[in-house]
Amino acid sequence: MAKHPRNKRPRTTGKAGLPSRQQVLEFLQTSDIVVGKREIARAFGLKGQEKIALKRLLKDMAEEGLIDGRKSAYHRMGGIPKVTVLRVMDIEDGEAFAIPDNWQPDDAASPPRLRIVEGKKGRGRHPALKIGDRILARTEEAESGWKAHVMKKLPARTEGLMGVVEIDRSGKGWLAPVDKRVRNSVPISDLGNAGEGQLVLAEPAGRSPRSGVKIVEVLGNPFEPRSISLIAIAKHGIPHAFPEAAIEEARRAAKIPLDNGKREDLRHLPIVAIDPADARDHDDAIWAEPDGEGGFRAIVAIADVSFYVRPGGALDREARKRGNSVYFPDRVVPMLPEILSTDVCSLRDGEDRAAMACHLRISKDGKIASHRFARALVRIGEVIPYEEAQARIDQGQASDSLRHLWSCWKALAAARSKRDPLELDLPERRVVLDEDGKVAEIVVRERLDAHRVVEDFMIAANVAAAKALESKAAPVIYRVHEPPSREKLVALKEYLATFDRNLALGQVITPGLFNRMLKDVTDDSEKAQVMEAVLRSQTQAYYGPANAGHFGLALGSYAHFTSPIRRYADLLIHRALVDAHGLEQPRPKADIPPVSGLSDHDREDLSKISDAISATERRAMEAERDTIDRYVAGWLSGRVGETFATRITGVQNFGFFATIEGIGGDGLVPVSTLGMEHFRYEEAAQALVGEDSGTRYAAGDRLELKLGEANPLTGALKFVPLDSDGNPIEVRDYRSPSRGKGRGKDRQGKRGWSANIRRKGRGKR
Repeated sequence: MAKHPRNKRPRTTGKAGLPSRQQVLEFLQTSDIVVGKREIARAFGLKGQEKIALKRLLKDMAEEGLIDGRKSAYHRMGGIPKVTVLRVMDIEDGEAFAIPDNWQPDDAASPPRLRIVEGKKGRGRHPALKIGDRILARTEEAESGWKAHVMKKLPARTEGLMGVVEIDRSGKGWLAPVDKRVRNSVPISDLGNAGEGQLVLAEPAGRSPRSGVKIVEVLGNPFEPRSISLIAIAKHGIPHAFPEAAIEEARRAAKIPLDNGKREDLRHLPIVAIDPADARDHDDAIWAEPDGEGGFRAIVAIADVSFYVRPGGALDREARKRGNSVYFPDRVVPMLPEILSTDVCSLRDGEDRAAMACHLRISKDGKIASHRFARALVRIGEVIPYEEAQARIDQGQASDSLRHLWSCWKALAAARSKRDPLELDLPERRVVLDEDGKVAEIVVRERLDAHRVVEDFMIAANVAAAKALESKAAPVIYRVHEPPSREKLVALKEYLATFDRNLALGQVITPGLFNRMLKDVTDDSEKAQVMEAVLRSQTQAYYGPANAGHFGLALGSYAHFTSPIRRYADLLIHRALVDAHGLEQPRPKADIPPVSGLSDHDREDLSKISDAISATERRAMEAERDTIDRYVAGWLSGRVGETFATRITGVQNFGFFATIEGIGGDGLVPVSTLGMEHFRYEEAAQALVGEDSGTRYAAGDRLELKLGEANPLTGALKFVPLDSDGNPIEVRDYRSPSRGKGRGKDRQGKRGWSANIRRKGRGKR
């Protein structure tokens, strides 16, 4: 396909000179430059009204899942921006390969793999790349696959400079990484006060990679229980120490009096908080009673954090920077100082607390008939763990207030069932620590009706908050979950076809469609595989000021309102409600910012704030997941050599990942360990297939694997496949030096994993 010169108009067949969708896609794919709306208009010679029509066309293509990006830089959906940051992941036969640095594996999809093309010696040549390096690169999609042309080598991130000190036989120090994405140790030029085996932070000792690193901070023993969460905090750059100005402002805010006579007094109602037994804060509580007409009156009371955290102060700046609290098995890194998060703002039983009350009228069929928001004074009657609340209901020992909650919930659950949101059975792991901070057990959280009760009340309040703001044309930060893109649906259709199942793309895609698909699968193994595929097809939820609905919950308008202690998005919704519904109160103290509603800065920067808190949410999720993986690996490190029941969670050309059922922790099974034959990677089916035996490894399959390695520092596991007799599968030995240095071997004469595989559809990933 010929490239369109920048100053030459490509041939078009569209109306009024407009290019067709296919022509736009071809231009994006073949252009040598970053392409925005202006470049497309110039290339196709569009003027006046044609430019307006082009804007509509690009918007339609984005909504259809054909393109991604922004008006100044579009790229094909599933493609890669023309200029982007990449991270080096592999070096094979002297060639480096990279993936996008900001790739988010939320859907278990494979990141695109780019071959790095470096300039010739001399001009344009950059320092030799190594695994873990980050580069700014210009990308190109060719018939043989994606290529990346290095523009600039970027400084190393903090996570690449955290590790454990190792001393070799010559006495030289090396920094062993704690990030499983970084494979190579780094030479240490300055040990400082660090000793062998200690967990440290380091920084480059000079501009050249040969300069090594110098130790700047000793964190201690990496195998101490407290070190596991410290690794995640340092690796992901999570702010964990509050500035003194923020702490001082929190102390002043905690002394604000509540008896100003402007709050609705709800202290006479038996409002209860139902939370985990180990909850560190309580920011929501609920109450309901029959309305005498078959429906219910209900209240969702939420901690009135906006009363204490005012916009523009040091406390607000720190909360915005953190974006959310981060929860680890042994600690929490709170969004707000503890004097607020676990004390003054937390809805403790028997104590007067400031709350934002969402009054709901719920009809007998579970629909929200009306809603009203008010600042209130509450006194929680009881804080009840989920398990205890469930036991009281099951044993017939529940109070009237608890029974009313369950009755109201049954109406909400009926409406939820009619709405038919996405129902995926995704077990959640919980790490239980003993008194010494060591892992006592790893369990899957039991899903009780008590959890569903609280969840459905919270969803109702979140919907009411969004609609209450919309009714006043007020700013809203929505919780957005967009439908699957067409590209992902096409991939899902191809995958389902391998099971002789059909997904018609011409129909309206709804969550109920996926639910019915899963109900039709009766075989447990096949159901697990289909569920994994459906999960991969989903987009990642985010925050934004433009409403695109919540696909997973099957809701048209949805905002987060119920957790302002731990989420900045919820705090902004509270502030917007204060403004829209006239809930501002007199200035309580001279040394506290006067406004508790939205500031001008909030209003002007909603889009930027939404992007920032979406990023901090992803950061928290990754840190929490990494920490759980490290705890699991540490717990399993004493069980290396044992055989476990596992399920395949992802398949790549180089092998597959499996997780231990009931415990979790993803581990790799390299394709080179699967046997004497070649394995073909079938991308559409997400499977590796033996070309001689037909042996098949596919996502969702259950199989017995032996644990070969468990690294507590990185959280990485490696499994060994077994034959029918329970013995490790015999594999070819590619390490013989006699094979020389032909194609397919690395510098040590070791043949890489990719050499043991024949790819199907090579270059199309």
